[in-house]
Amino acid sequence: MAGRKQFDVDEALRRAMHVFWRWGYSEASIDRLTEGTGLGRSSLYGTFGDKSALFRKSLQRYAQTYHPLYDQALSGPHPSPSAVVAAYLQVTLNRIADPTVPDGCLLAVSATQFPALDAEGRVMVRAMIDGLRAMLEQALLAAGADDQEAAELALCTLATNKSLAVLSRAGFSNEDLATVAAAAARIPGRSHPIPGSPARPFA
Repeated sequence: MAGRKQFDVDEALRRAMHVFWRWGYSEASIDRLTEGTGLGRSSLYGTFGDKSALFRKSLQRYAQTYHPLYDQALSGPHPSPSAVVAAYLQVTLNRIADPTVPDGCLLAVSATQFPALDAEGRVMVRAMIDGLRAMLEQALLAAGADDQEAAELALCTLATNKSLAVLSRAGFSNEDLATVAAAAARIPGRSHPIPGSPARPFA
């Protein structure tokens, strides 16, 4: 049939997402995007629009893939705020340990390149981060945290999440990352270490 696309659009978007994830927006050149997706420039532009539009679609794909995992992990019930932190960061550790995806986090690397994004891209990145923060706050409140504790722990957990992504890109081991996550989970209330991670007390 004339005009019918001869490639899997969803698969091409998944591959484009990985290019942005690996290189960041600034370094995700059109040449890298065409190589990564296997599409020619005309097919890439004709299907997804310009680079900024493709980036926004990649962000949406990332959120659709990973944010439900956080939502599920936070759905509880959780016995304490510590358990909420542990459950959230375990999703991060699982993603980082997945050998089929780039190191780090697309949202984290995009935040580090905030000035390079267009206005719509900046709005999307901030909205996604704020959405995760709100999700955390609600789960922490449900686990018994008061309003101030929930707000502070949500921000701290989100910062730890993004730090894990950065450390993973710098080559820190999964054990090192698990140590960071376990320490963060011990901050509020009673200890609730992430399963399989170190649970040593602070020196």
